[in-house]
Amino acid sequence: MMKRIVFLMGMISVFVLTSCKSLSKLTSRDNSTAKTAPAKTTASTQQREFLDGIEVTPGAAVTSRHKTSTTNAVVAGASGKDKTSAAARDMSSFNIERAGYLQLKYAVIIDATVEKLTNIPLLETIDKWWGTKYCMGGSSSDCIDCSAFTQVLMRDVFNTTLPRTAQEQYDTSEKIDLADLQEGDLVFFHTTGRKKDITHVGIYLLNNKFVHAATSGGVMISDLNEKYWQPKFRGAGRAK
Repeated sequence: MMKRIVFLMGMISVFVLTSCKSLSKLTSRDNSTAKTAPAKTTASTQQREFLDGIEVTPGAAVTSRHKTSTTNAVVAGASGKDKTSAAARDMSSFNIERAGYLQLKYAVIIDATVEKLTNIPLLETIDKWWGTKYCMGGSSSDCIDCSAFTQVLMRDVFNTTLPRTAQEQYDTSEKIDLADLQEGDLVFFHTTGRKKDITHVGIYLLNNKFVHAATSGGVMISDLNEKYWQPKFRGAGRAK
């Protein structure tokens, strides 16, 4: 009887050990398969990544996360009033730059400080006519004489009408002393002939300088104290 019991216990032990080994192999095989099986992915499960502010989705287009400039859009959608204001600002900027250039240019020529040259229309008119050739009886941009030039400048800058000739301008002007000369006053000279008639006229600026159309160099700026002009000076006048 004891022999049968021992035999049965031995058979049960062998059976149990064999079952455990088989189960262990099966479990190991299943785990290996789970590790090596490829993971299924779909478009809905793809993750987005951000690199230096750029949003990237695999298989999709690249889109910037930074805000784009709206300057062009604003300009394109600006009203007519806004566009006019912008143009006016640009023009104002241009005029300021132009004025500054003329002030510097003529400050050197007149030997004066820039702060004293405040009459920009006067500088612009002088610059427009600068270097225009002189010719007797001329009154155009091709050539002009002294009294025609004073007519144009007084009309365009000082809104004043003058008669045609230098003598007539002298006769109709209010006579003033040399010490009382102001910008826009007329200065008169006798340059040719034995008579004492007024044959030349210019417009006073400042610092003893006057602008005129000279036979030697056309429209230019000269000094009342120059050796040529000083003895020929016959007086100053203010247009009425």
